[in-house]
Amino acid sequence: MGVIAEPAGENGYLADHAALLCGTYRHWTDRDLVAPGSSQAEALYRAPCVVLSHNTDADPLFTYANLAAQTLFEMPWREIVGLPSRYSAEAPVREEREQLLARVAEHGYIDDYQGVRIARSGRRFLIRRVTVWNLIDASGAKIGQAATFSEWQPLVL
Repeated sequence: MGVIAEPAGENGYLADHAALLCGTYRHWTDRDLVAPGSSQAEALYRAPCVVLSHNTDADPLFTYANLAAQTLFEMPWREIVGLPSRYSAEAPVREEREQLLARVAEHGYIDDYQGVRIARSGRRFLIRRVTVWNLIDASGAKIGQAATFSEWQPLVL
């Protein structure tokens, strides 16, 4: 995977990828991820909810992580984008994560997921009411998956 520049004004906040995220979210859920408009890509990047996407590689790699995701997972763009998305979960819960992704692949999206994730520092947190959906191109071919959530809480050992 080539280096994907971090969203910024100079690159339109990756408007094409933001449009893909927002358009496919609307396709599956009939809801808006962020308010439609000319600044949709920037709004997505700066949104208070976490938004992540990964590709369809055999070991999927993150292709997008908005600022909320970077903060929660304690990784700047250059570290999280390109990272295998399985590393967002601890090894014991990776099988559960794989089952989740298979369910999304079959149904197009789900909006009832919760699970434990891990930040770079090892800090664990529970994510709730997560919507996960398939990213599809204009022909309907699956090109990745994305997730968004606004609810998380730290877990203490």
